[in-house]
Amino acid sequence: MDCEISEKASMDRHAPQPTSSIPATENTVWADASPLLEAACRELRDGELIHGENFNLFAAMSALEIMDPKMDSGIISRYCSVDEAIEDGAAPIPISFDKTTDVQCTIDIMDYLLACEATWHKGHSLAQTVFSCIYLLRPERTASHTLLDSFCKVIRATCKAVVSVVSDARTHEEEDLFIMAYGLPLNVHGDDKCLSLLNAVEENISRQLRACKAPSSKRKVLEDIEPLQANPDLEEGYCKALLCRIRFRKHFFHVLTCMKRPQGRGMELARKHIATCISELESIYKSAEFLLSNASGTCEDGMEDRTTASGCQPVGFDTSLNCRISAPTPPRSIKLLSWIKAIEYFEKLLQDLDLICSFMLDPSLEVLLHFLVQFQKSQPDLVARAHLQLLLVQDGKLYGRDPIFSVITRAAGLPEAAKNHDIQKNEYIIQLGQLVINMLKILCTNAAWQRRKLGKILQDWRVIYVQLELAFTKEYREVSNNSNNEVCCTFLGV
Repeated sequence: MDCEISEKASMDRHAPQPTSSIPATENTVWADASPLLEAACRELRDGELIHGENFNLFAAMSALEIMDPKMDSGIISRYCSVDEAIEDGAAPIPISFDKTTDVQCTIDIMDYLLACEATWHKGHSLAQTVFSCIYLLRPERTASHTLLDSFCKVIRATCKAVVSVVSDARTHEEEDLFIMAYGLPLNVHGDDKCLSLLNAVEENISRQLRACKAPSSKRKVLEDIEPLQANPDLEEGYCKALLCRIRFRKHFFHVLTCMKRPQGRGMELARKHIATCISELESIYKSAEFLLSNASGTCEDGMEDRTTASGCQPVGFDTSLNCRISAPTPPRSIKLLSWIKAIEYFEKLLQDLDLICSFMLDPSLEVLLHFLVQFQKSQPDLVARAHLQLLLVQDGKLYGRDPIFSVITRAAGLPEAAKNHDIQKNEYIIQLGQLVINMLKILCTNAAWQRRKLGKILQDWRVIYVQLELAFTKEYREVSNNSNNEVCCTFLGV
């Protein structure tokens, strides 16, 4: 039987193939290339490649192969559009008609979004991580679910704030995907009121928590407060799990807004919010035991790989959906960080931001460079480095307040009167100031970019040294005493 099949397959392969549906013209002639391909296959050894002069390996690897799951971003998608996914029940509202299940599923969505956000910060695209959530893509859908709606609003507002910081700092050259929004709804009407909505939800859940913890003698007074879910024994646990997640989101958004205030004016307040965020992250981690013991869905295998505290897969997500509807989105295979790894990432991020906020904004260039070197030893990620760069250089000034020429004269040990000297208008002095700014920006990039850019800027420093030497010689030719020469040399040694 096997022989017959093999012979039939061989006959079919060598049988005349139907001609192409594209008709031949006076400029095209169709020919059977099978003998040529068979001859090439016999001659080629492992690792060899045959190609035309105008088609190389890079072009072959960059080509789109239709119906190939690795190269065709649309083939692996379950749906053709967000609306089709919603019609198929992928993002139900209400999530469940059982109140307990609804609360549990909402917490799973919150946890999964935390893992998505941390994965995005690590360099993956926003479209395939955070905005794989259908509830974020259709803001009007969550209007009737106050808790989920307020949470989605603060997520979108947070993503917008992070994209703005990284884009303004121009540190995204190491990960071009980071700031690409692909037309995703980052600017939804009403998201600017996310904090007021979140505060109202927090207050409501806090009242519910106080009601379930109140002694039996006082519960009658609080009977008008509707519980989160039907089981009184689980009410306190669910209230605490929701509150720590909501509070973390609220204070993390405060951190981002405070750190963007000009001249470092929001640093002290940002540190207070950072401390609260770290405390809430600890509460989120502790809530895992309660949520895991009361999980009602199918749990993921492996404690270390789960993407939610309960271990259940959340509803309302499709990682391949945006690959189909957003043309520029690259068809990358993404493995989300686990829920535990996401918590660890945000703890590290908050510690790095706290370190930035603790810096006293010293105008001394030597002190600043020492701080940058020490800060980079902690291997900060992109978001923290972007915030640091925006703090250091604002409107062409250090911290947005100290002119770069003043920083240079202070580092060179020149007298205070030199700050107002006309020499600062010299073309080469202006170039020197720009070099100092570029150096500060380079020291805020990752280690790989630092090595490449510092190697290039060394040549720029050498050129400006020679130019400044000639400029000072011409400017102070009549003043040739030793003291002034020493000052000049000191200045050139910056």
